[in-house]
Amino acid sequence: MNNIIPLFVIIPLAGAFLNSLLGRFSKLFSDILSNIVCILTTFFSFVILFNLNLSPNNILTYRVGGWVAPIGIMLVVDHLSVLMLLTVNLVALCCCIYSISYMEKYTDKWKYYALFMIMLAGMNGVIITSDIFNMYVFLEIAAIASYALVAFGDESEKLEASFKYLVLGSVASAIILLSIALIYSYVSSLNLADISLTLSNMVDVNKVYFIKFISLLLIVGFGVKSALVPFHSWLPDAHQSAPAPISAMSSGVLIKTLGIYAMVRILFNIFGVGQKILSIIVILGLLSMFVGVILALYQWDYKRLLAYHSISQFGYIILGIGLATPLGILGGLFHLINHSVFKSLLFLTSGATESTLGTRDLRRMGELNKKMPLTTFSALIGSMSISGIPPFNGFWSKLIIIVACIQAKQYFAGFIATIVSFLTLSSFTKVLKYGFYGKSEVDHKNIKEVPDSMVVPMIILSLCCIFMGLLLLPQIRQYFLDNVVNVLQHGTIYATKVFELR
Repeated sequence: MNNIIPLFVIIPLAGAFLNSLLGRFSKLFSDILSNIVCILTTFFSFVILFNLNLSPNNILTYRVGGWVAPIGIMLVVDHLSVLMLLTVNLVALCCCIYSISYMEKYTDKWKYYALFMIMLAGMNGVIITSDIFNMYVFLEIAAIASYALVAFGDESEKLEASFKYLVLGSVASAIILLSIALIYSYVSSLNLADISLTLSNMVDVNKVYFIKFISLLLIVGFGVKSALVPFHSWLPDAHQSAPAPISAMSSGVLIKTLGIYAMVRILFNIFGVGQKILSIIVILGLLSMFVGVILALYQWDYKRLLAYHSISQFGYIILGIGLATPLGILGGLFHLINHSVFKSLLFLTSGATESTLGTRDLRRMGELNKKMPLTTFSALIGSMSISGIPPFNGFWSKLIIIVACIQAKQYFAGFIATIVSFLTLSSFTKVLKYGFYGKSEVDHKNIKEVPDSMVVPMIILSLCCIFMGLLLLPQIRQYFLDNVVNVLQHGTIYATKVFELR
């Protein structure tokens, strides 16, 4: 079973290589190959999940080259890793199916798929590695591929957005790399578990100050990657310019993997966060929630509106995790996977409307419920989910986060979370009224539903939005979500468990 772990990187990289080698000769080959890669990685994610509880300490490890850590590189999968692997690869599969028809209007489709596979390999690598430098390497692999995918096309606005994304992303990467260099200079190790154990056994009066300083550096670096306020300026332009499936991947899973997951893994499982750092995380979450939703209210560009709501919803995730209570972590992680689903769905609906109408302006849409019923249904489900309307998945995770705020006596945070949810509903009421159900100012006689390959992923994600609340049933929650919460709740105990299996 452990031998499956490296396949999450090997298979997508092989897919990228074969696409660049043979994909230029056949679009059909690229379509089939890329979707097979995503099917395999999704399947292996479920296989890992079903076998994880049978392993010692609920952790699976793989020694790269047979070398023992901390000298050798080790790949590690626990319940938090599996949560991310399932989310990333399922969303990637839906976006890959969607791309079959959507990317036909672009030239060099094989280049798109090669970059897509590289981005997927990078994200999976960040999730499974237990080496902080290799985490940085995989992070850069995914990021560089995403820079190119944002600019996939020849319009000047795409190149401008990609350049802005590249510059700010490079600054964030430099800060993260500086943090890694300082960590290595202090503990002489790059293995995550070894760093944690060395710090815990170290007797040094300056250790606390060192950990706080590095934690602040990492919050800034990963904060830019996560597009948290005030580090968010690159995200609206990047999402607006990127092809719809890339916007769905970026908002749905890329930012969470390169930013939120990496930051949370290091701060909670390696350093062990203190109360002051948690307070900073909560403040960033509240700022992102409120500023993001306020900026979204003024938008008429469908994709730009969704981009600002991504910033707002990231705030919910960070707030829940920043509370550091079992219920708060549960709500934050549950909202992470819920947001991956409904935001990916909404970006796919924006791509469907843009490819059909040639516009993203909500005021120039309207009456699509008659011409594009399945797309309208998907947009309705996604809008209700992100707005926190029961019984859709977004309602349950938002409710848990608000209740966790009350339990933690963070009443102001709970109040802001409630207000932001109402403002989100107001914004998506506008989307549905003007974009799908209102009267149109333009003649839409020749408009028809998008191809099946674009409809099927939207329906799959819509069904996930409807039924994902079932994950909170005691039997399923105990098997899956509670184990994920324990990984973060137990903090640096993670390092001890990993080293026992090295």
